[in-house]
Formats: sequence, C-alpha cells, structure tokens
Amino acid sequence: MSESKAGDVAEGAEIAVGTAALKASKLTAPQKRWLQKGLDQPGGKLPLFDDQGKEIPARTIRACVEAGWAEPWFSNPIKPDWLVCKLTPAAVEVLSASQKGKKS
Repeated sequence: MSESKAGDVAEGAEIAVGTAALKASKLTAPQKRWLQKGLDQPGGKLPLFDDQGKEIPARTIRACVEAGWAEPWFSNPIKPDWLVCKLTPAAVEVLSASQKGKKS
C-alpha cells in the first residue's frame, strides 16, 4: 500500500472514531446497557437477551447498527430474524473510555 493510501486509511479511521464519539451522547440508556454487555464478551459479541431473559428489542439493535456502534456478525440459519451483532472498534474505544472515566 502506498504511503498516501495508508494515510487516507488512517485518516478515515480517525474520522470514524471521532464521529462515533460524537454520537455517544445520543445513546439511550437501553442502547448503552446493551452495548456495554459486549465489552466483557469474546469478540465483542452482543447478547440477544437481557439479564431477565427478555429479547433485546430489534429497534435497539437496529439503531445501534445504524449509528455505527454495532455490526452484524453472522446470519442465524435457524432464526434468520435474530440480529447477531458485535461491537465495532469505535464503540469499544468509546465505551471503554467512558467506563474508565466513571471508575476514577
């Protein structure tokens, strides 16, 4: 990869992280709770059900995907309507930073 292309890629990643950070203030409480569950999971896998066994609302999942916080991981052939997702790198960075800020 040429130096100019590598620079463009790095710049694009910085813009994406910056954009994600700006959207952090627009997270609803249910979205933030759901996304934070992925911080403790291998690969950032996000749960399909909450702690009480209720299915995570599809609108919560879709809103996070549209905002760039989550991304589809794979299709479930048994339940194709379930959205199996994982955290994006930008979400991991921002959520980790917000948790560190609360612990201090």
